[in-house]
Amino acid sequence: MKQPLSGYRVIDTTAMVSGPLATMQLADQGADVLKIERPEVGDYTRLASNRRNGFSASYLNNNRNKRSVALNLKDKAGRDALLRLCADADVFVQNFRPGVAERMGIGEDDIRAVAPDIVYCSISGFGDAGPYASYPVYDPLVQALSSLASIQGGADTARPRLVRTIVPDKLTGYIAAQAITAALLARANGAPGQHVRVSMLDAVIDFLWHSDMNSQTFVGDEFDQAKAASFIDLIYETTTGYISVAVQTDKEWQALIGALDTPEWNDDPRFATPADRQDHIDARLELTQQKLAENSAEHWLARLSEYGVPCAPVLTRTDLLSHDQIAANAIVMETDHAEAGRLRQARPAARFSAMPVADYRGAPALGADTRAVLAEHGFSESDIDTLARSGAIGPNQEAS
Repeated sequence: MKQPLSGYRVIDTTAMVSGPLATMQLADQGADVLKIERPEVGDYTRLASNRRNGFSASYLNNNRNKRSVALNLKDKAGRDALLRLCADADVFVQNFRPGVAERMGIGEDDIRAVAPDIVYCSISGFGDAGPYASYPVYDPLVQALSSLASIQGGADTARPRLVRTIVPDKLTGYIAAQAITAALLARANGAPGQHVRVSMLDAVIDFLWHSDMNSQTFVGDEFDQAKAASFIDLIYETTTGYISVAVQTDKEWQALIGALDTPEWNDDPRFATPADRQDHIDARLELTQQKLAENSAEHWLARLSEYGVPCAPVLTRTDLLSHDQIAANAIVMETDHAEAGRLRQARPAARFSAMPVADYRGAPALGADTRAVLAEHGFSESDIDTLARSGAIGPNQEAS
């Protein structure tokens, strides 16, 4: 049984995280992803810290299962070589600032001239229009502009805070991968190849609206959501560490009262109904914290679980590796990389019942597949040597 995207070829000119994460999703599902990189430099994440044998963890974790082709796209011969690779490709992905791909000669019209039905995907920071369209973009800027930083701060009057992981970059990658797959499905059903556009700003605002923008939903009936629902997170301190406890339904509220042995809470009018408990959330969470501080995390997790109260330990990154739940689902896997050594990575989150267990290939060395890929597309050894000598594919790609 083949993998879901076996037989599809993707030309990936992206760098950093959002684009490479998108194309790695496709590669993990069987697509042949050709990562086009600048000779000698490559994807900037190759230069990141935390490296072993020349490979950074950041690069390895976003470029699995791809092949690397080193082409100098500023050189006409290198650009012409890219167009030959595109001729039999299904998808082209770029994450340059709006207008840059067109100036380079690899915009939609250029690519579609050699591959009329290709799915062309553009990933941007702030979108194609508006005063920010041409601005350089980094994750914190999108968190700021999308209101995510304000939401994370807890209230409009509180200091805004960044989510301490690059949500906009990664979320955009997942959305782009899903949209590319949808465009391929549409094409298989008779639609033409489409231009898929995804911006980081679009992705985050869409993401937030499903839970954090209720106050702005009814046009004409907006209300100020500046006040935080609670100044206490659902993370509680115990005598031995931290746990999370979350209750929503009346049944779960009663289970919490039983587990904490606090029957007097049933007589407190502040907690009589779900609405009352929401209106008095700070008092409710403060009382819960006071009780949980009386014993250990181990004690409370066992007791809360016994009573059916939703709860979990707060794990560190190191703790996660040995937790029974993670191990039972084989979420973290180990593989051998020919040059970087033994690696630990998360397996793809989506699992397909008819898909075989993948033989994951580690992220490639810069330009490692240039000669093989060019040969597949009709370039002779002499042609490839000429490209190497001219700098179109970089000095590292000369015949050995």
